[in-house]
Amino acid sequence: MGSPTRPERALFYTPASVSVDYERDLGDPGSFPYTRGTRAPRTRAPGEGHELIVRELSGEGPPERSNEQFHYLLEHGATGLDVIGDTPTQCFMDPDHPYARHAVGNQGVSVCRGADFAALYEGIPLDRVSCDHSLPGGFAAAGLFLAAEAHGHDPARLRGSAILPPLFAEDTGYSSNLPIELHMRLATDSIEFCSEHMPRFHPFVEDTYYISDGSVDVVDEMALGFVELREVVRRLIARGVDVDRFAPRIALLVNCRMDFFAEIAKIRASRRLYARMMRDEFGARDPRSLAINVAAHTSGATMTSRQIANNIARGAIQAVALTLAGVRAMEISAFDEAIRTPSRDAHIVGLGTQHVVALETGAADVADPLGGAWYVEALTDELEARIAQRIAFIEGLGDVVRLAEDGFFRAIFAEAMVDRAQEVADGTRPVVGVNVNEIAPARDTLLRDLTEKRIAPAYERIDEIAAWRAAREPGAVVAGLDRLETDCRGGANVMPALVGALRAQASMGECIGVLRECYDRPYDPLGCVERPR
Repeated sequence: MGSPTRPERALFYTPASVSVDYERDLGDPGSFPYTRGTRAPRTRAPGEGHELIVRELSGEGPPERSNEQFHYLLEHGATGLDVIGDTPTQCFMDPDHPYARHAVGNQGVSVCRGADFAALYEGIPLDRVSCDHSLPGGFAAAGLFLAAEAHGHDPARLRGSAILPPLFAEDTGYSSNLPIELHMRLATDSIEFCSEHMPRFHPFVEDTYYISDGSVDVVDEMALGFVELREVVRRLIARGVDVDRFAPRIALLVNCRMDFFAEIAKIRASRRLYARMMRDEFGARDPRSLAINVAAHTSGATMTSRQIANNIARGAIQAVALTLAGVRAMEISAFDEAIRTPSRDAHIVGLGTQHVVALETGAADVADPLGGAWYVEALTDELEARIAQRIAFIEGLGDVVRLAEDGFFRAIFAEAMVDRAQEVADGTRPVVGVNVNEIAPARDTLLRDLTEKRIAPAYERIDEIAAWRAAREPGAVVAGLDRLETDCRGGANVMPALVGALRAQASMGECIGVLRECYDRPYDPLGCVERPR
């Protein structure tokens, strides 16, 4: 069931190693099949800067504290934002839920209300800064829509993205006790909603980062991602949505680990595979539907808690790989990410790493600078073929939602994690500072004083939400939740009702509880809170 093992690579490559037809397999940057990048390079005036969106994953405590982080990052050279929710938020759980208490705000920002999104983006130029969200699908789009409304921005001008992992959310992310069909419903409804109301926003980021940091190899990272992406595309087409209406706003968020050339070839192969799939299989005709934007986050799983300074080198190497692969936006895992959410100092190092790579190395000056290299082209061909074979194998097993519900994908991730842990333990996977080139713990002090400062749970946030809940107009809340239930059971797109419920001061936990009931699940799987009546 596990992923195929990686074949041995040759010691060197020659022209005989590849059989590339330039027009068919490569094309110029900005041309089908987009192997070399989705945009034609353009001349930049002196001092104009690079086109890469520089950002850092951030979020901590209540929305107001994270808002301060956002302003700090923008003041120090970030050109985009990526917000991550704390564990309760990722689990669709309000901060005053009894099981959320000790995790509020210490691994991301706590957001559960429409007003929280308004506070999160206070003073941020939402019409100019792209805002990406590692937050529950559907709620991120609804929250940003309400924030724009609160701050007087036209939702049609909003840029950014939201990740949507409907098939694998329960296996590789945070347990939210939602059926896979409800994850799919939120994904497809939010894509359709955004295509009408937020046309510049990417509501469908196929997030293979989560998949990859489940320890699978590059082939399974992309194959599982494409399986999920293809299922969502099929469902949207089946409900009558024109593929060229939503496909231009699909994006990939990939992981980048330490196998330098494999990561570059993976991105090139994925752009080509996507273009061919969308044109030949799904009938897309708009060139923007064939050219998928690729963003990347460097691998948190490659960061180590031992000899932390080595993580700075890892982040820099991964940043170079991503630049050579032509990603549109990147985030560098902070050197302290193996221990805590990124500190301010680690953010500065991450931003500085991206600036050095983009502005000093020249790596971003030429599109696809490794194009034509025999090894890179051979590896790109090999990965495209193996990813396609793996997709066909999985889809050949039957309905992918049923596979997810039956635990098929969970078994793949479990097996991969065991294998990786064993490789590190027995030394077949060298990790500097962990199983090779180790230094004694007593001497492993570099950067320790910065990384081991713990973030306390935001207990004051719990009291704030409890007081807010008690002071609301109960009739409006109940009416908003009732409409959400009616639309969900009636088969309508739930997004307008979800936005309306949040506007009526329902919380995220209350909204998801109602949606759970529509799918014959308990309102609160932990049995601690009841639906407002």
